[in-house]
Amino acid sequence: MPSQEVLEGHISVRAAIEAHSRPIETLYIREGILNKSAHALLRLAQAEQIPFERVPDAMIEQVTNGNSHGGVAALVGERRTLPLAELAQDEAAPLIIMLDGQEDPFNFGQAVRSLYAAGVHGLVLRPREWASATSIVARSSAGASERIPIAYAETAEDAVQHFKARGMQAVALDADPKASTIYAYDWRQPTFALIGGEKRGLSRGIANAVDAVLQLPYGRDFRRSLGMSPTAAVVAFEAMRQRLS
Repeated sequence: MPSQEVLEGHISVRAAIEAHSRPIETLYIREGILNKSAHALLRLAQAEQIPFERVPDAMIEQVTNGNSHGGVAALVGERRTLPLAELAQDEAAPLIIMLDGQEDPFNFGQAVRSLYAAGVHGLVLRPREWASATSIVARSSAGASERIPIAYAETAEDAVQHFKARGMQAVALDADPKASTIYAYDWRQPTFALIGGEKRGLSRGIANAVDAVLQLPYGRDFRRSLGMSPTAAVVAFEAMRQRLS
């Protein structure tokens, strides 16, 4: 097995190439694939001067997991990230979200997919070894994990303090029914939002550090039924709705 990370499938590989999110060492395309997607990917690789090879099924199977690769895989380097200070620095009213505490790579990828689709300007994560899950995250996010700008913060507290110092509002999501709802908050202003995993409650330190604690209201008494991925989707698209109105 190669030492590099691996991306699988047309969508994930194309996203990484177009976004220049990481170095692409080699592109593998299974012999016999003649569809438009394969030809488009080859043209893109040639334009970006990325080495590519037509290889047999056995080679594709050797470097991938599962069977959802569609005959396409790429050996890639480490994901490029930005310093916190450069994340969304050119946006007049940036919306930056931190996903903290999600341990399932599929759910994490789904959350990133929603954030990117809703127009979130940047994603903050804690430093974590995602190398073993790079392919899962990329596939479940439909390539959004390769396209959205990412920065790392050592802790959520560090991120809150950084973005408050930049003049942004800092909010955190919690299940507290006494908190203001996400629909009452003005998402049109520059905002940093912290969304934590469903297994961990909001720490007192974070609750005291942010400008507001927000809750996602439910239609029934069914608190904590939504995990990080659907919560991120609801929050991001509410922000988009307000910003488009």
